[in-house]
Amino acid sequence: MKTNPQFHPDTFKFLKTLKSNNNKEWFDKNRPTYEKIKKDFYGFVDKLIIELRKFNPDIEPLEAKNCVFRINRDIRFSKDKSPYKHHLAAVISRGGKKSHFAGYYFHIEPNGNTYIGGGVWRPEKDVLDKVRQEIDYNQKSFEKIILNKSFKSVFGTMNEDKMSTAPKNYAKDDPAIEWLKYKSYVFGVDMKDADAMSKTALVQVVKTFKTLSPFIQFLNTAIGD
Repeated sequence: MKTNPQFHPDTFKFLKTLKSNNNKEWFDKNRPTYEKIKKDFYGFVDKLIIELRKFNPDIEPLEAKNCVFRINRDIRFSKDKSPYKHHLAAVISRGGKKSHFAGYYFHIEPNGNTYIGGGVWRPEKDVLDKVRQEIDYNQKSFEKIILNKSFKSVFGTMNEDKMSTAPKNYAKDDPAIEWLKYKSYVFGVDMKDADAMSKTALVQVVKTFKTLSPFIQFLNTAIGD
């Protein structure tokens, strides 16, 4: 795996300035810089897809365009009318970014907010039901993955997006009830700015995703076809 610098050197500077100048006029004026940054980000994601398929072969040979999110925000139902995100993000999963399958998520953002993680975030009811059912049937297998020492040393605990009571159709004393309360099944870890912009960024991200892989594959076994 090559370890050349992956991101355009102006990536963080651009995103920081965009955060304080979040308007179309500024963005249009600085679009040439954005296009260079975007090109390098797409290149990074393309390399990431190739590496991920080595240990997660059910991910078809996608391209970055199938995985990278637009920098434009959807402001239709938001009180915040800022038109742009101040990070670049992609999710690599079976079927691409619009898929219902669990996937590997990466975004680059200044000030220590670069993030490596994955899973399913607020999935549709039928997907959530399947994941909960699989955890209920195979609690020991699930715990063997997420309570593994190596896994915990990287990711710690799961994102705390959960219900306060037992979900419908599950008893309060179900042995797996604390796992079944989750509305999202996501693990992730932040990445330092220096690491994100280093020559070994791709290596570090791939290594983190490889640790996450058994969790992603457990979820996708539950989700099925």
